[in-house]
Amino acid sequence: MLSREEADRLLARIGAEHEAIESSLLALQDHAGRRLLEGAELSGTTRERWVRAERTVTRLWADFDICTQALGTAREVRGRRRTPAREDLEVLSRLLTEKSMVLSGGDRLAEHVGWPELVERMNDGYAEVLDVVVAADAVWSALPARIDMLSAELRRLSELAHSVGVRPGEHPAGDDLEQVTAELTALRREVISDPLAFWHRNGGSSAPGGGRPDTGRYDTAARALDDIRREVDAVIGVRKDAEERLIGLRDVLSRADRTLAEARTARGEVLAKIAASEVPAVSGPPTALQEELTTAAHYRRSSQWHRLSPLLDSLEQRAQEELERARESLSAVTAPLAVRAELRGRLDAYKAKAARLGRAGDPMLTERYDVARRMLWSAPCDLRVAEQAVRRYQEAASDVVLPRQSGPVDRHPEGGTHRE
Repeated sequence: MLSREEADRLLARIGAEHEAIESSLLALQDHAGRRLLEGAELSGTTRERWVRAERTVTRLWADFDICTQALGTAREVRGRRRTPAREDLEVLSRLLTEKSMVLSGGDRLAEHVGWPELVERMNDGYAEVLDVVVAADAVWSALPARIDMLSAELRRLSELAHSVGVRPGEHPAGDDLEQVTAELTALRREVISDPLAFWHRNGGSSAPGGGRPDTGRYDTAARALDDIRREVDAVIGVRKDAEERLIGLRDVLSRADRTLAEARTARGEVLAKIAASEVPAVSGPPTALQEELTTAAHYRRSSQWHRLSPLLDSLEQRAQEELERARESLSAVTAPLAVRAELRGRLDAYKAKAARLGRAGDPMLTERYDVARRMLWSAPCDLRVAEQAVRRYQEAASDVVLPRQSGPVDRHPEGGTHRE
């Protein structure tokens, strides 16, 4: 049996617990998330958990009424006398320390519980309901507003894209716009009806509402929108500098055409002047690129920027490649002329060297020089035979020009010598 002091302390503590429980239940009653849940058309996980939570709320208020009655009875007993009699203390001991409260109702069998057990059970139920309410409220506070802002941005971008021809079925970015629009519409609908499906609980946390909204799908849509915006900006950029790029393309293709024409002319010259030489054929002008350039100009005149953008990118790359091929063709065709020019230069260089040393009139050198020059300056020129003639003159010049001295002589491939 409790003493008077023990009964008063216990009664005060239980009264404080009762007041805290009442404050918590009233706060839950007024919570914005709970009111939204009550008025929403829920589905999925949220619907299942909220149905259970509503039953729990009903049970919490029923249990609170029972503990309120028990507390009221205990207070009434304690208030009979300033100094409680023995029978009063016996009643208070039973009410405050024993399983004196009877819980029943619904699908629950009648059960006798004491204050500690009842408070713990109510705290668990409250935490369960609060977890649902806080999580749903957090998702609703975070995602719908962000989705609405992104949707507004999407509408503005769609109007801009449409104005430059980026439309579904006509441009990949137009198809992406349509997909992102459908995704945001579906995402908002799902977030409103099933917010708990977008709640990511913190691992190991048992606190009500311990977690954060799952923004994965929203973030993916936002990134897709950024990609589309860059594509639309690129199309707009094409509209601004299309004429300059078309002029540049015409210039590159014109240079490629002139280079090929020069290569064809050079090929005829090589075939006429060089014998026993394989001269590669020269391709015709890039007619396919010219046709596509005409198409690009048509796209510009008709403001089909979405078609012009990828076509210009492709044309610029292929036109530059065509110019490089034309230059390579010219180099390949004129290679025999370059070889002949190099042989002529080498022959004259050795003759000049011999003249500086006073040996230009040597009969053997004169004879071999005339033979090599006749081959290099006549058409058609056989480069292989001419090279051999230049080499013979080079060797003769080395023998005649350098005074014969004792000692080893190092003869270089070019015909020059170096005495040690």
